[in-house]
Amino acid sequence: MSLRNLLTYAHDDGAVTALSEAAREAPQRAFVSGSLRPYLLAALVDLDAGRPALVVAGDDRAARDLAADLRAFLRPRPVRLYPARGVRYESHLAPPPHLVGLRIAALDALLEGDAVRGADEGAPVVVASVAALAEKVPDPELRPHGFALERGGLLDLDETVAQLVACGYERVEQVEDRGQFALRGDILDVYPATEERAVRCELFDIEIERLTFFSTFTQRSLEEAARVEIAPAAELASEYRELAEIAATEVGDTRPDVAEILPVDRFRDLLSVLPTETLVTVAAEEEIAPALADTWEDVTTSFHDADAHHLYIGPDDLTAALDRRAALRLSSISGDQPHAFRAQAADSAARSLREAEPELEKLVRSGYRTVVAWSRRGEAERAAYNLARVQAPFLDGRPAPQQPGVVFAAVGLREGFLSPQLKLAVLPEHRLLRRRSGRREDGDARGPRAAAGGSAIRSFTDLRSGDAVVHSDHGIARFTGFDTRTVAGVTRDYLQLEYEGGDRVLVPSDQLDKVSRYVGAEAGDPPLSKLGGKAWEQMKLRARRAAQALAGELINLYAERKRRAGHAFPPDGEWQLDFENAFPYRETPDQVSAIEDTKADMEEARPMDRLVCGDVGYGKTEVALRAAFKAAADGRQVLFLVPTTVLAQQHFGTFSERLRDYPFRIEMASRFRSQREVNAALRDFTAGKVDILIGTHRLLSRDVRPDDLGLLIVDEEQRFGVKQKELLRQLRLRVDVLSLSATPIPRTLQMSLAGLRDISVIETPPEGRRPVKTYVGEYDEELVRQAIERELARGGQAFFVHNRVDTIDETAERLRALCPGARVAVGHGQMESGKLEGVMLDFLRGGADVLVCTTIVESGLDIASANTLIAERSDHMGLAQLYQIRGVSGARRSAPTRTCSSRAPPPSPTRRAPASPPSRTTPSSARGSRSRCATSRSAGRGTCSATSSPATWPPSGSSSTSRCSTRRSRL
Repeated sequence: MSLRNLLTYAHDDGAVTALSEAAREAPQRAFVSGSLRPYLLAALVDLDAGRPALVVAGDDRAARDLAADLRAFLRPRPVRLYPARGVRYESHLAPPPHLVGLRIAALDALLEGDAVRGADEGAPVVVASVAALAEKVPDPELRPHGFALERGGLLDLDETVAQLVACGYERVEQVEDRGQFALRGDILDVYPATEERAVRCELFDIEIERLTFFSTFTQRSLEEAARVEIAPAAELASEYRELAEIAATEVGDTRPDVAEILPVDRFRDLLSVLPTETLVTVAAEEEIAPALADTWEDVTTSFHDADAHHLYIGPDDLTAALDRRAALRLSSISGDQPHAFRAQAADSAARSLREAEPELEKLVRSGYRTVVAWSRRGEAERAAYNLARVQAPFLDGRPAPQQPGVVFAAVGLREGFLSPQLKLAVLPEHRLLRRRSGRREDGDARGPRAAAGGSAIRSFTDLRSGDAVVHSDHGIARFTGFDTRTVAGVTRDYLQLEYEGGDRVLVPSDQLDKVSRYVGAEAGDPPLSKLGGKAWEQMKLRARRAAQALAGELINLYAERKRRAGHAFPPDGEWQLDFENAFPYRETPDQVSAIEDTKADMEEARPMDRLVCGDVGYGKTEVALRAAFKAAADGRQVLFLVPTTVLAQQHFGTFSERLRDYPFRIEMASRFRSQREVNAALRDFTAGKVDILIGTHRLLSRDVRPDDLGLLIVDEEQRFGVKQKELLRQLRLRVDVLSLSATPIPRTLQMSLAGLRDISVIETPPEGRRPVKTYVGEYDEELVRQAIERELARGGQAFFVHNRVDTIDETAERLRALCPGARVAVGHGQMESGKLEGVMLDFLRGGADVLVCTTIVESGLDIASANTLIAERSDHMGLAQLYQIRGVSGARRSAPTRTCSSRAPPPSPTRRAPASPPSRTTPSSARGSRSRCATSRSAGRGTCSATSSPATWPPSGSSSTSRCSTRRSRL
């Protein structure tokens, strides 16, 4: 469904038409409220529907969001996204296929014009980020061209396979990702670069008999298709791609220049190749200069040859080109613009349709034509049926109503607005109703419950001989295999289970529900149970009683929490809105949801107990900041508990910087402060003079007595022991509790999934966060040296995790000898507080190049320039530790690409490490949020290394891992 009919309101407005007419004569600048920007842009470009348009946004995320809203307002007019490549030209890596497909489709739409335009469609609209405009594009003759598959058409398999390879598609056994195809007899499976689903082409001789989309997970067909466009998955011809792949494996001086591989003289900037009639519009003028500066800084940091600069446009040249071509410049910062269009953001405090109905009535009484956009037609129909006092017909392509009233539309919108000038209110459903558990636009339930619901536990499909299992009647056994026997004339399959003393039990297949995998601390080789006797029954009885005691304790705790009335914080005030608007980054959708859920809990008259789960660097601290601000602004105190002194110092600095303009007093209690300073801070906290107190386990002491505690924040909750949890549990009865964790313990996670605790999951990486890539392999001093030196060559820093305090100084000396030019510092938890603080601050300020440290750095440490991490003996670390540690490398949004690789421990001083080839893990996905830091439990494995560029790591000297950095690397 389209909202295109709503554009008539803007077309009938004199100010909008005046701006459009003035832009035809000379470039114009206008102030436009951020919420109104997509609607006004759609109206301006639709005034001349036959004219192609290029809309320039600040970054790829803003361009993607803007393109989605423009599609809703302009459909069926084509709106395409032109993103940045995602990888630098100098890395010799090909960008991901879906980005290539989007870029080529957008270019073809602008350059070919009528050739790709339907009869009832207008001219194409392309939304591009300024970073994408800074990248020059190859001549169309240098890149492959796509083709189409059409049901009933003719297809030669050999020619089609050759075309797919030329277009950059990879042949595989089974299609799993974009840019892949598989051939099985007369069936061709292709995952087009620009499609959301893979397509299956079934042939009858040379005729396409059936064309269907299918699921790559189940391999089942989903729906029929009449025609599918196969967009190119590569932006250059095969000969250039092959040279780039070879160059990507070279290191140092042997690596060829970009000019030797690519015909840089045939690359041109996008603005110069656009048709002259194209309407160029800058959507957010205030975002252009900072985005250009960041892009150019990244480019100049990684370039080492002058010819490569021909592949990018400098900020001054691109700004001048935009000045010449841009007919409209919109800005959300009011200044000397001759045109102004103001609107309010669409937001409501309603939590149900009953509460939202008075809000809709109020808008109608105020004369607003009100449109509510629902992502699903079914939900809209149910809402229309349940409205008691408001009649809400569906728009459904009818002319926009001229009289005040409420209209429903089945279309997804990211933001809405209230325009007093146009008397128009457009409200997306998620802005009208502040529901606790929303749904994503793709239909997946928000939160881990839905994700976990579809992953059934399979106990026997992958059982191997020797695995430990548990029989509910006989106890722990070792699975030795399957057997088929005939007993009493009945032939059945049996599981063979071996117990202590060699006793065996045959379990028939119809009793498989009594057998499960053994899960425990000694899962590798647990002690086997003895058949007979009462030992197993007594063990089950003790476990049952312990579980009942714990369950009863938890039930009493949470029943008491439900019974008691907590403090209801007031809705957001002006200070809160100003503080949130000062956030220098764009919040991710998951981050916004977590913030809204947390504030909604705080506004209720019951104690909050919410767990925020998300990777390192995904924005959990910002959730805590806004919750703390809300509590402090209401006059209540905040206690922020962290596990390490280093993390306490970091949070103290972050809170002090973000809250420096507000009259809140922030103090810290940790080893980095003298006992006198800590005692003074605690006395003032007891007297109510301190608003926010940040500290380590010292805050759990009996002498810490807050005057009016309103919020308790626990960072890295899994790092606190049982005794500390008992002390925290006493506070949970009276105050709001917010827990943050990247790797929650199973009990905490289970309580959240079971509904005893509320949970918010942040899965979306921030803009600019690039994936951490993980490798596992044998230790090699040459690889470690090259990884560190390459990081230092780009002006960065590196972590070297050695989790043994008694030998950490020897390791530092070994690294100094290995890299003579590197400044190596040592930091661990047993150092004196003043010395450790000095080391950490010196490393943060760039005084050291390599920090040899213990796992003290795992707790969310944020050093933007440190994007290489090497961990020794990772087989001695837990999975949660490895997961935390790998997130330390490049936790900030602006961090460059990083690669992580796990390798074996170093050799002893008298013996070299074996030269066995290293194993490797698959590079992480585009999200970069769920790739696993794989470790090997076999002897002689376990160093994790993160490095800044996938182009040359691992170096060419390691043939076994060089293939990890191929053109399929994702950003």
